[in-house]
Amino acid sequence: VYPPKAGLYFNKIQCFCFEEQRLLPGETVDMPVFFFIDPEYENDPALKRCNNITLSYTFFQTDEDDDDDDEDDEDDEEEVGQAAK
Repeated sequence: VYPPKAGLYFNKIQCFCFEEQRLLPGETVDMPVFFFIDPEYENDPALKRCNNITLSYTFFQTDEDDDDDDEDDEDDEEEVGQAAK
């Protein structure tokens, strides 16, 4: 949120950002954000001249090899179980 001071008054109710999402190349999805600005915003002298608030997100590329394959997880659980014996 910019300006940063406005972030104190910016409240996200529902956001696509609350959970990790993976997109395929060229995939199109809706990414809704529901929010409200606390009315106390108007009473903050530091924001008296602020007429705009900017909300931005950065999307990061993940490793293509990073999948939901649980085989490695099962191996890790066996190793932990054997170490505990």
